[in-house]
Amino acid sequence: MSPVRKSQEKKRKAIDDITINKEKILPGESALVRINVGRLPSGTRININAHVFNSKNPGPVVLILGGVHGDEINGVETIRKMLFDDKFEQLDKGTVIAIPIVNIYGFINFSRAVPDGKDVNRSFPGSLNGSLASRVARVITQKIIPHVDYIIDLHTGGSSRFNFPQVRYSANDTVSYELAKVFGAPFVIKKPLISKSLRKIAKEKKIPILVYEGGESLRFDGYSIQLAMDGISRVLNHLGMTQYAVSSPDKMIHFTKTVWIRASQSGLFMWTKKSGQRILKDEIIGVINDPQGLRSTSVVASRSGYIIGHNNASVVNQGDALFHISFDYENI
Repeated sequence: MSPVRKSQEKKRKAIDDITINKEKILPGESALVRINVGRLPSGTRININAHVFNSKNPGPVVLILGGVHGDEINGVETIRKMLFDDKFEQLDKGTVIAIPIVNIYGFINFSRAVPDGKDVNRSFPGSLNGSLASRVARVITQKIIPHVDYIIDLHTGGSSRFNFPQVRYSANDTVSYELAKVFGAPFVIKKPLISKSLRKIAKEKKIPILVYEGGESLRFDGYSIQLAMDGISRVLNHLGMTQYAVSSPDKMIHFTKTVWIRASQSGLFMWTKKSGQRILKDEIIGVINDPQGLRSTSVVASRSGYIIGHNNASVVNQGDALFHISFDYENI
């Protein structure tokens, strides 16, 4: 029996109904649960909308999240499309909780953070007496996570940075690693835990979690969205919750170490190598040009490996992250 199955059966043997925010969803029912997280200065109420699909048969509860960072819209579109296509309506067993937009404040302001500048994904487990980001995080921690057996958290690169489709998991989490291979993104990356992140809280609560990264903020990327939908479908199939027709994943590469290459000077930036490509140490992968035409500086790979993320900004400052490189890898 796989570690995924062991975790599932140990954690949940039966399910009758599920109650979220005092709303009960019986077996065989679905509901849209609106959870209030506050008001805009205008007085408009702000709700997190949780779409809950409870099958007639017992099984795991899978939480699928988008928009934890409000400007990362590929995850929002992934869940929206799966909802629109009724992908969670006919579950063989278990429950899916799908939340397209966690950070409503950031979404309506085209921002990664909430209006006070704080990051929801650096605010877990949160507090109802804390900052706005902390209050949003607390709603997820208190009202959603206690019901959950598995989490899939959808993200993109931020600040003009494009991330090649990848799944990140935490070290020493064998269940999440097995699920990452099932998900089938091209890159699978072991990453350290980040303080006050959703992934850290999930690890503390022994909930397997996958963080999918694909594309960049404020821009749709069809390839990343399709891979996300395929990956979610494979995971639900693997857990016995659905029987989707989905292709087997292509070649996957597992990475255990990453490093950033940053701008040595300010100027006009052009990459010559991009995310997903293999590079060699000392290879020229970009150039920074002085806008006055006085000099041009090559950006050189510090290691051999693969580019997992690159910066699409045309103008950069000294110290800006230009390339995210993964190394120490193997095919899986």
